[in-house]
Amino acid sequence: MATAPRPRTSTRDPEELARRLTAWLGVRLPGAKATGVRVPESNGMSSETLLFDVEHPEPPLRAYALRLAADPAAYTIFPVYDLPRQHRTMRLVAEHTDLPVPRVLWLEEDPGPLGAPFFVMERVEGRVPPDVMPYTYEGNWLHSASDAERAHLEEASIGLIARLHDQVPVGEAAFLALPGEGSALRRHVTAQRSYYEWVVDGLPRSPLIESAFERLEERWPADAGETVLNWGDARIGNVIYDGFEPAAVLDWEMAALAPREVDLGWMVYLHRFFQDLTVGFGQPGLPEFLKRERIEESYARLTGHTPRSMDFHTLYAALRHAIVMLRVAYRQVHFGEAAVPEDPDTLILHHASLAAMVQGSYW
Repeated sequence: MATAPRPRTSTRDPEELARRLTAWLGVRLPGAKATGVRVPESNGMSSETLLFDVEHPEPPLRAYALRLAADPAAYTIFPVYDLPRQHRTMRLVAEHTDLPVPRVLWLEEDPGPLGAPFFVMERVEGRVPPDVMPYTYEGNWLHSASDAERAHLEEASIGLIARLHDQVPVGEAAFLALPGEGSALRRHVTAQRSYYEWVVDGLPRSPLIESAFERLEERWPADAGETVLNWGDARIGNVIYDGFEPAAVLDWEMAALAPREVDLGWMVYLHRFFQDLTVGFGQPGLPEFLKRERIEESYARLTGHTPRSMDFHTLYAALRHAIVMLRVAYRQVHFGEAAVPEDPDTLILHHASLAAMVQGSYW
């Protein structure tokens, strides 16, 4: 999978998007011209990103990025793309924290100009740990770094989550509360169940995912813990780094109110996902990087909160990721890039590690 061609993420024509963007920009900045419009190689599997420059007398040439709601014709990863919610979240985080969140500028809720709502933010230059090939593979800048450099990046990245959780007043983030009854954790899990049902509607169900949900109920924490603003997709692949220092925190579409450990479990498991994949392909990867115990220790030192029920939360992260992977696989089926196997669980790239977590033998 790591060496396979990247699955299709859009049916949109980049040249047509560039033309329409120039027309839209001309209304907001008369005399302005969008140049160098392009799709980054790391464009996500959900919302789309365009990079472009603006030529205008006041101010001079500026660099921007545009976040565009997913193309409905591209068999979207998520059922809903709420760009105003993302825009509001980024403004909230910028207002209440010292996290390097890119400055958001225009929000366009009318789908007419580009075919979907979008917002524009200032573009931050730097480098991002790659997903394809994963940063755990030999040959990329993070794998080639020294132990001390990776340790600095690790500590700084955990610090992003710590400061986010500590600095944003939960009352100001009430719009990110998920619907339903019960605690923030119960609502979060309920939302994931609904997402899974949407993914498998009319398609083969996953016995492994369903067993993971059952295991979660068996391990449910006696105390769900404090509710904070969660980044949602808390991982180093969503950070732009200047050297080994975070320069921009990106991708807020999964932000929600939840316990602290939901973000921490996601950070722990998403690295393990890449590390396990790398080992499976015969490379050592980065076994000493972003280790679970060090993430927990660093977070406790930075916040005074000792992470709890982390077996539960890493299982939950692996389960959530499995639902996304199943949707990605079914999108490949939709576009004729893959076929549904006899066992749908094999469509989940990390089915072996998820099964081990369900059985209690992974850690």
